[in-house]
Amino acid sequence: STVAAPASAQEVVQDPKQPSVENPHMHIYGNDDLSQCFSHFDGNDTTGSSSEGYGEEIWTSQNSQIEMDYTCKMQESFKQDMYLDDNGTIDILLTFKIYANENGCGGSAVCENLNLTLFKGTFELARQEFPNVPLNDNDYTLNWQIPIDKNMTRFNRTEEPQIRVEFSYPGYNDAITGCFLFYCGGEFRMYYHTPGNDSAEVEFPVVNQTLPGGGGEGEGIGGAISDAVPGFGLIAGIGALALAAVGASRFSREE
Repeated sequence: STVAAPASAQEVVQDPKQPSVENPHMHIYGNDDLSQCFSHFDGNDTTGSSSEGYGEEIWTSQNSQIEMDYTCKMQESFKQDMYLDDNGTIDILLTFKIYANENGCGGSAVCENLNLTLFKGTFELARQEFPNVPLNDNDYTLNWQIPIDKNMTRFNRTEEPQIRVEFSYPGYNDAITGCFLFYCGGEFRMYYHTPGNDSAEVEFPVVNQTLPGGGGEGEGIGGAISDAVPGFGLIAGIGALALAAVGASRFSREE
């Protein structure tokens, strides 16, 4: 039996919005009021992102609670699984500007520092509190480094990375003048990626997964990774079936 296979696999055209070894930086974008936050891997495509380069929410009334809870999600699904170096780290670099009453805690006041959570799809990978972020209306850049563990070595399609941002603190009040003479409330701002500004990105230690015999759920027939080259798993499978057919026919003739 003879099975014909294509002379060459279909060439993969790299999408700049998708991760690769040469393109490991996921950039954060969003709209003016932080109601929409999204990400992709193209550092030159700011379509749909705020022209100011940041999103913010401002409170101007007494007894305000400066409270934020939003999630930055991938703009589109992965076209192939993303594999990470199990000895590497995920580096998250974000810049915030927060104005809130750091002395307003006490009694029934809610005071929760800035918290970031990294998800793989809906699965929580890591969560970190950042108590040193100032609340004095100054820019602050944080760098969160997350060592790779067994849950992070592969991001399947439909399990794209997401970052949740949480913060809650009282705003400033002026009970005497009713905020007519002094600024009340507060502000929360997060900066987005713009070309030349790398302060809103996540760097993944992306690796190629092409070596056979590595084990795990990603293996195809013959120990090859089915995602390594489009069509390779199919070709290997057809070849294996052809060899089995040849072996079976020879065995029958010898009997």
